[in-house]
Amino acid sequence: MKIVINNDKKLSSIQHEFQEVFPFLKIEFYQQAHSKGEGSPKQTMLNNELTIAESQNNSLAGTININGQMQVAELETAFANTFGLSVQVFRKSGNLWLQTSATDNWTLAEQNQKGMELEKRNPSDNNIIDASDRHELE
Repeated sequence: MKIVINNDKKLSSIQHEFQEVFPFLKIEFYQQAHSKGEGSPKQTMLNNELTIAESQNNSLAGTININGQMQVAELETAFANTFGLSVQVFRKSGNLWLQTSATDNWTLAEQNQKGMELEKRNPSDNNIIDASDRHELE
């Protein structure tokens, strides 16, 4: 998948395009980058109705190529290096959205598959956290 980024594009449009391909994942944009293996504080999350121009310090436009074999860390680095945008990938886990900080080495396909498996569980199990998700919460 290719996401075209230009100054007038809203962050919500990028999120929507990403989630069309990876329905059990989402990306959020932040004011600053997070350290490797760390999550991003909620209070630094950007409003997704901002445009690219409003969310960057510089005016960068172009295309980002995303595929299922890309690791989460690679995607986050690509947004930072190419567009100066700090992103965090989240995976759906039952009723929760978890930052994938402890599993940044997983591919997007692996993350999405894990989210799909968790979605298919018995609805009464949606509050049960499995081992990989427990790492995300800690």
